[in-house]
Amino acid sequence: MTFPRPQGTPVSDLAPRIAIDLQLSVPAVRAAVELFEEGATVPFIARYRKERTQGLDEVQLRAVAHAREAWQDLLARRQVIETALREQGKLTAARKAVLDQITDRAALEDFYAPFKQKRKTRAEMARERGLQPLADLIKRQGRKGSPIIEAQRFLRDDVQDVDAALAGARDIVAEELAQDQRFREFVHEQMATYGTITAKASKDADPRFADYADHDERIARIPSHRYLAICRGESEGALRVKVRPDVDRTFHQLRRLVGLDRASPWADVYEQAVEDSLGRLLLPAAERRVRAAHKTGADDEAIEVFGRNLEALLLASPLGPVPVLGIDPGIRTGCKCALVSDTGELLNHEVIHLVGRREPEIGKLAGWLRRSNPGAVAVGNGTGGREALAETRKAVMEAGLDIPVVAVSESGASVYSASDGAREEMPDVDLTVRGAAHLARRLQDPLAELVKVPPGSLGVGQYQHDVDQKKLERRLEEVVESCVNRVGVDVNTASAPLLRHVAGIGPKLADRIVEHRSSQGPFHTRKQLSDIAGLGKKTFEQCAGFLRVNGGEEPLDASAVHPERYRLVQRIAKDHGCTVATLLEEPRRVDALRLEQYVSDDIGMATLTDIADELKRPGRDPRTQFEAPKFREDVNAIEDLREGMVLEGVVTNVANFGAFVDLGVHQDGLVHFSQLADRFVESPHDVVQAGQRVKVRVLNVDLDRKRISLSMREGTPRRGR
Repeated sequence: MTFPRPQGTPVSDLAPRIAIDLQLSVPAVRAAVELFEEGATVPFIARYRKERTQGLDEVQLRAVAHAREAWQDLLARRQVIETALREQGKLTAARKAVLDQITDRAALEDFYAPFKQKRKTRAEMARERGLQPLADLIKRQGRKGSPIIEAQRFLRDDVQDVDAALAGARDIVAEELAQDQRFREFVHEQMATYGTITAKASKDADPRFADYADHDERIARIPSHRYLAICRGESEGALRVKVRPDVDRTFHQLRRLVGLDRASPWADVYEQAVEDSLGRLLLPAAERRVRAAHKTGADDEAIEVFGRNLEALLLASPLGPVPVLGIDPGIRTGCKCALVSDTGELLNHEVIHLVGRREPEIGKLAGWLRRSNPGAVAVGNGTGGREALAETRKAVMEAGLDIPVVAVSESGASVYSASDGAREEMPDVDLTVRGAAHLARRLQDPLAELVKVPPGSLGVGQYQHDVDQKKLERRLEEVVESCVNRVGVDVNTASAPLLRHVAGIGPKLADRIVEHRSSQGPFHTRKQLSDIAGLGKKTFEQCAGFLRVNGGEEPLDASAVHPERYRLVQRIAKDHGCTVATLLEEPRRVDALRLEQYVSDDIGMATLTDIADELKRPGRDPRTQFEAPKFREDVNAIEDLREGMVLEGVVTNVANFGAFVDLGVHQDGLVHFSQLADRFVESPHDVVQAGQRVKVRVLNVDLDRKRISLSMREGTPRRGR
């Protein structure tokens, strides 16, 4: 991800503000922002510019980038509002002072809301009838005079009686109170701190939202997943939702804040205006702001959950470069089987009936397995998947093979198989075959294959369709970028969808790399990337360290050592009387290095330590070693589950309220956060992650609602948080 040079406030002004917000050092933040302006990407900075940023990691760097953009947006919006108020003649010195102090976007919009150009308000119509002086008398709360007598002075054709005059004047007072930021902030604070959110079922009750048909709780304490569930029920018309503070308490304190003088003959009229302002203007505005803030917070939490789950899924253990048979289960039309080579090339495909028939074609599959001798079989976990898995294991035994048969998630597989990218990769077969090949490749290398699927289709989110889609898309792109660059990419085998996520490359350059590889043959060195049109010096700097050339002319090209440090490594090798290749082959030589003697103005111990680690394990894959999950053979459907059963499962999704686990019965079970561990659990992500193998105990099975309650605890029940 790159960041355009911002317009407006200079870096020197923003860096201290961002540093304070994020509790980071000002020099580190300033260096990071300067690098972003130079076109550097987060993975590149985190890996290769540690000295400049004092070792800021990816999380901190992305936080700096987001804060920088947020500040730029806030300052630009401030300027727009200031200009609008000036043009309206409403930019008083007091309002300018308040505006300059606002540092929150929601508070900024709340400040501006009463002044937005909109349909004519009741107060404006009252002013047109000449009632502003009467409103001023009400607010002044003099100790003399009579409201009725004073109101008679304002009677005219469009103000026919005293009640109309006082009503119009009260409308003006109510609006002016609602425009006072002190009172807006007070009511907002009351709403945010003491407000209660209530949900009631609408006339057309929806059983999906039965838990919220008559629900109320303090808005300050509602967890994000529950708030998003209520919002979804509201958007679908199943729930009616309101947020209200203690209105009597708020009104009582507001009267005191506005300085209601009970000794004044204007007190009753003024109190009516305050009550109207609260009920008609201040409370609705506060409710909108509180709900918007909770929605933003809930969105951010849900997006973070999605990001963590996606990261775990993308970094799942790869089987590696071995031939794999992929099976996409089908009951009526048969199972689509596709054999791919160790590089993922489609070699052969066939339809074999394994489920839905009295006599499954086990012999046919066994014969194919004997002839092709794959290293593993990947079976989709959709409808018929568990049955297909069992029959496939029988076929493997009949074929005399000792290979793993693994259930693979089908989430998003149908989306990929119908995509333009899948048609380009496998133009001569239909989408069902593409789907089976895709499953096989997922087992070989989850990261390389899952980047071809829109993240929203992978089924690892929490209310992903209800959150801010732009923020979600950005976060998922960041996760994919981080994972791809953390693992590294073989430039001679990677697909265009994988290459596009390498730091600095993008879709167009990814296509050009693949086209160059196809027409000119494989790359022998990283330097050859410079032959590609559009891949200039700056782009090469960003991407080179994350692209691998295995078996090429330069040994370091297969490592994560950046080309800008090749001379340093060559110098180190020469100082120790060996070649670079020898350093890579004999880790003990690296252990003997005195790294401090190579420290210079632009190379510190952090970079030298990274180089030494890479020399000891060049091109290492940070992902864990593959191990196939083991489901119980006698548990194939939810009806087979019994309370107290202990099973092995695979975590498919982690939410704020717990973790979902695949037991191989077509319906994931839920481990509530209170059942994740015998110790205190602050967050489910502290205990489990998507793709993790876990041992669970069945607590309850609700066949009617198809709900499975599970526990990972061994001791006495205890609340998680």
